[in-house]
Amino acid sequence: MKAVCLHDKSTIETFLRGNVFLNIYGLGDLDDFFWPDTTWHALTDETGIQAIALIYAGGKLPCLHIHTEDDKIVYAEKLLHYLVPTLPESFHAHLNLGLENILTERYTLRPRGKHYKMALVNKSLPLNIDTSQVTGLSKSHLSEILNIFEKAYPGNFFEPRMLDTKQYFCIRQQGELISIAGVHVYSSKYRVAALGNVTTHPNYRCKGFGTTVTAKVCQSLLTETDHIGLNVKADNISAIKCYEKLGFDIIDSYGEYNVELKSF
Repeated sequence: MKAVCLHDKSTIETFLRGNVFLNIYGLGDLDDFFWPDTTWHALTDETGIQAIALIYAGGKLPCLHIHTEDDKIVYAEKLLHYLVPTLPESFHAHLNLGLENILTERYTLRPRGKHYKMALVNKSLPLNIDTSQVTGLSKSHLSEILNIFEKAYPGNFFEPRMLDTKQYFCIRQQGELISIAGVHVYSSKYRVAALGNVTTHPNYRCKGFGTTVTAKVCQSLLTETDHIGLNVKADNISAIKCYEKLGFDIIDSYGEYNVELKSF
């Protein structure tokens, strides 16, 4: 077995299509919108690719993604062992639970909790929700968007350029933006999307606004994508219930970590 750097999109796509919902972020990042910020590594043997790692550098810190089916975890472990000496001094990591132990000799890890991957398996449910009160958002609304995130979702990962996807929507009351939902990943070419930046102002929660605005995003995405997923913290019960109401099911779990090189 050996670790290699991958540069061919079709080769990567073929492997990731083996489990689309598990690999929505990776498939979306093949899009030209994200591709320049990605680096891809694989563990290969005589039969082909056995595991893939993605490093996405489009945020404030790079983010390492290694996630695979349980019966392939041994390959993910070997790939991560190969990569450890080459990883940045600081990065985020999304890993199968247990893989983080491979990093602890060289790095200090600050866990960000167990997370679930969810997939939209019942596409009819979001289509049945009245979203007539929902309106679209663009870069002209950026100051309002940043304001609600500061109040309702501090520390969230938001890339303003994602507003160019036209997949961000909101609900207003008395002209004030009170609920918002959008995407972290979107590709009409690869026909996948991952929901993200979903939040409601604390004064308006538990009234169904989050469900409604998220339904609108799904309705919009379903016209151009085949697979919609999301990541959610496992202890965010209210959000999970919202997504289940919209037809999402939990398909897997993983851990998120902030990773920092140790001082020796």
